[in-house]
Amino acid sequence: MEPAVGFKPLYAQVKDRLIRRLVDGTWPPGMALPSEFELAQELKVSQGTVRKALDAMTSENLLVRRQGRGTFVTVPEESRILFQFFHLKPDSGTVTFPQSTVLKLSKTTPTAAEAEPLALSRRAKVWRIERVRSFADAPIIVETITLPVTRFEGLDTLETIPNNVYELYSKRWGITIAQSEERLKAISASARDASHLKCPEGEPLLLISRLARDLEAQPVELRWSRCLTRTVHYGVKLR
Repeated sequence: MEPAVGFKPLYAQVKDRLIRRLVDGTWPPGMALPSEFELAQELKVSQGTVRKALDAMTSENLLVRRQGRGTFVTVPEESRILFQFFHLKPDSGTVTFPQSTVLKLSKTTPTAAEAEPLALSRRAKVWRIERVRSFADAPIIVETITLPVTRFEGLDTLETIPNNVYELYSKRWGITIAQSEERLKAISASARDASHLKCPEGEPLLLISRLARDLEAQPVELRWSRCLTRTVHYGVKLR
């Protein structure tokens, strides 16, 4: 017999309950989780069900297992998490993460192209971060990040905006980026982008449009990355 529409396996129900603890801050980044036995007793399910829920969360990079130490809530600065959301790689094959220089932070109303994906009204307020990202001091990305002010109050009070903004979102506002959707498109460098990327105006760039969502699948960040691909490529593993 096929399951009824809307049926969720028990492990998935347990997973939802555990994710709620990440959302409400009961389990902050870096925290060690109780043992599978303790969780099974608390939730009144089998250890196997708890293990399956934890395995699913680990596969989604929400948790990390450390041999001989236990299971921990993922901290966003861990290198494997960074590369979950960053797919530009040097053609040389050297795995590295770019450094960033913030050009401008402004508070404004969203354009139609920003408001719709972020589920905001045109009268809402957003932060817009403009920055350049580089490999070995060579600029490769001009980036625009748009964030709802209501989710990121006080962003303008920070002395600096760090390179790894996903760690900042997690530590400062308790917002974990759990998933993202990306679209790729070929464009030509504008005069402004060409100036920042030190390339001729009109040079082909790769535009990566990303909508990032939190643990509750709510949109929290819109990002446009204009990428100079002379020495880098976009690479993902499919399975």
